[in-house]
Amino acid sequence: MKSLIKVILVMAVIFAATFLLAKVFGILSVEHIQRWLEEAHQTSNTLLIVVVVTLLFADLFVAIPTLTICILAGYLLGFGLGAIAALMGVTLAGVCGYWISRFYGDTFLRKLLKQEQQRQQLSASFQQHGFVMILLCRAVPILPEVSACLAGMTLMPFLRFLLAWAMVSVPYVLIAAYSGSISSVSDPKPAIITAVGLTTAFAIGWAVFKRKIHRNSVCPSKS
Repeated sequence: MKSLIKVILVMAVIFAATFLLAKVFGILSVEHIQRWLEEAHQTSNTLLIVVVVTLLFADLFVAIPTLTICILAGYLLGFGLGAIAALMGVTLAGVCGYWISRFYGDTFLRKLLKQEQQRQQLSASFQQHGFVMILLCRAVPILPEVSACLAGMTLMPFLRFLLAWAMVSVPYVLIAAYSGSISSVSDPKPAIITAVGLTTAFAIGWAVFKRKIHRNSVCPSKS
């Protein structure tokens, strides 16, 4: 379990560094993203869909406000197109993160975990907890990208990864896009309630998950 925690923390720091760099250079802020989406919307829905997909795919490399983009997609495109565009972007980010890490992640792991036993422990821990971890990955920013990359690095079967990714992404995107579609400038309450509700629900789930893992690591005989 220590190997899994170590890799998660290192990857989280790497992704967080890209976010901080983006903040320092003043790019990918919520204001910038909203302006880009609104400008694309004024041009055509097709361009707006491309921008939504591109931004959500970019989340694989630079931490950006995924939930905000999904809500804005629903607001600007309507529930149907907004949900489709957001789901395409989220799925593309997850699948690419998985396959990039599957092909190149071993080099990263060998530098981070020098001993073969540590790498085996990492794979065993993720095989045991990875599916649930992916289901709860929307609880914390950066965790979705880390989860997708870990799934590839530890050679989780792709269909198993895709199932877990879909189980969390589809309802997440549908709820966010729908709340955006029924919100307006004069009545942003549905979007606000959704943002708070989803974040809180996933955070509680993640807290319970961490507590269970900690309990099992202290008392493995009861797991």
